[in-house]
Amino acid sequence: MEEGQQRHIRQIKNSRLMEEDGEEESPRSALSSFQAREEEIERKKMEVKEKVFAQLCRVEEETKHLAMIRGELEAMVDPTRNEAAALRKKIDAVNRALKPLGQSCLRKEKEYKEALEAFNEKKKEKSQLVAKLMEWC
Repeated sequence: MEEGQQRHIRQIKNSRLMEEDGEEESPRSALSSFQAREEEIERKKMEVKEKVFAQLCRVEEETKHLAMIRGELEAMVDPTRNEAAALRKKIDAVNRALKPLGQSCLRKEKEYKEALEAFNEKKKEKSQLVAKLMEWC
């Protein structure tokens, strides 16, 4: 009977050892499963970072390309704008020169009319005097 009890005790010990081994394997497998998940998460994180970086690079390139196109468009429009600005400046300069000339012209026209009026009065007076002189002679 002792042999039977000893076998039974050994079986219980063996089953406990197996359970302990199973329990150790279970945490080990859980740990390895957890590590695998972490590695997968890190890998996906790196993939996302690479995709975002690639998109940022693409966006920067497109921004540079758009800036270049904008510069070319401004260069095309700019000569016309510069020519128009130069013409406006010339027009303003001519207008500034015309204003005093116009005032001078009006003043001289007024003086001319006054002088012409005075001339006509003197001519009329002369013709009257000549007419009187003819009457006396």
